[in-house]
Amino acid sequence: QVQLVESGGGSVQAGGSLRLSCAASGSTYRYTCMGWFRQAPGKEGERVASFYPGGATYYADSVKGRFTISQDNAKNTKYLQKNTLEPEDTGMYYCSAGVGSICARYWGQGTQVTVSS
Repeated sequence: QVQLVESGGGSVQAGGSLRLSCAASGSTYRYTCMGWFRQAPGKEGERVASFYPGGATYYADSVKGRFTISQDNAKNTKYLQKNTLEPEDTGMYYCSAGVGSICARYWGQGTQVTVSS
């Protein structure tokens, strides 16, 4: 199995920054890509960013230019650097891992991000 553990959530004012971390363990050979999703209250879940083999990335239009996904292979850890946060970025952020374009076979437990105006 694959275990994903997120950290780094919290409360911040609009315009601030946060960095989320996702530490992977277990059968890490079972996935080739990792990503981040978010679930805001009353809204559908949204794929925020994905990181693919070779360094290719995906970002939702709503976060382009503000969020950056990166990895530390030595630590099996992925990061989501979030800058210029907006109240609309509030939600539960989930780390995912998998194969293919969506990268969503394995999930972490989520970390809450709250952005106040």
